[in-house]
Amino acid sequence: MTNPDAALPMRHPLRWLWLSALVILLDLGTKALAVSWLDYARPVEVLPVFDLTLLHNTGAAFSFLADHGGWQRWLFAAIAVGASIGLTVWLTRLKARETMLAASLAAIIGGALGNLFDRLVHGYVIDFLSFHWQGYYFPAFNLADTAITLGAIGLIIESLRDARRGK
Repeated sequence: MTNPDAALPMRHPLRWLWLSALVILLDLGTKALAVSWLDYARPVEVLPVFDLTLLHNTGAAFSFLADHGGWQRWLFAAIAVGASIGLTVWLTRLKARETMLAASLAAIIGGALGNLFDRLVHGYVIDFLSFHWQGYYFPAFNLADTAITLGAIGLIIESLRDARRGK
């Protein structure tokens, strides 16, 4: 039996943007702390596999295009703006039961806008979370990147749920 409320639109879907705002505040706050407490490229060990290391990323994920002449700053800024607008429109079209999807979209929007702030103000994204194992280092990242990743995982989970439901 299907739920008759499942097809109803979500009431006030933009209220989920509070989560985006929280992601932005936490991201920018932790980046400000990293800039004030850490010396550039000097790791501070927190755990044997985790350091706080202040780094500047002029590229995208995994420093993609970081070694180019600076044009990528504007490309990635435009992508962040376009994605945030598109995801916000998607958010307004959600159904009442799609709360995980709403949270995922809001997390991605917040992460995109947190990194966009850095790109526009500094010309690079501030990263400071660094995981490593036996000399192998995962690229440094920040809370905005974490929110984007968690949001993407939420989108995948929702997609798999929909596929199972035969949607």
